[in-house]
Order: sequence, then structure tokens, then C-alpha cells
Amino acid sequence: MSIYVGNLSYRVTEDDLTQVFSDYGTVKRVQLPTDRETGRARGFGFVEMESEAAEQAAIEALDGAEWMGRAMKVNKARPKEDKGSRFGGGYSQRY
Repeated sequence: MSIYVGNLSYRVTEDDLTQVFSDYGTVKRVQLPTDRETGRARGFGFVEMESEAAEQAAIEALDGAEWMGRAMKVNKARPKEDKGSRFGGGYSQRY
């Protein structure tokens, strides 16, 4: 299971997030997606912790907490949705 962390400062690093979340348990992995074109952080990330209890404790403590001038949005990550066709058609061609 993974935790979604949103509304992050663009200056946040993986080490920063690891440090904040380690107060609630062992952090296994941190991901900060970057923009493909600019290489700049996108303002959100994902944190994976060693146990479900540690994840829940971090979510309860950090959701809405102000950090680096922003109120963080912290909750359980949802699986990535399949957005279908890039062009919005959403149908398959049949011949």
C-alpha cells in the first residue's frame, strides 16, 4: 500500500519526505514524479511505509498539516486509472 502526498512545495526532495514520514515508522520508498518536459517536481509524491499501522498514523497526523508553507493533502493512494484513448474516442476500431 502507498500513501499519496499532495500540495507539496516544488522544492521538496525525497530525503525531505523520508524525514517527515519516518516520525511515524520505517519508510520503505519515496517517489516524487517529475514533469517530462521541464524535469521539475510536480507537487505531489508517494510514500510507502513498512506497515499499514505506520501508514495510518502518518495519514492521520499529516493530512492538512502545514509544511514548507503549504497544507499537505495525505491519504491512501488509489490505483492509477486507465484513461482510455488519448484522443478521447474511447472506442476500438473494428474492420
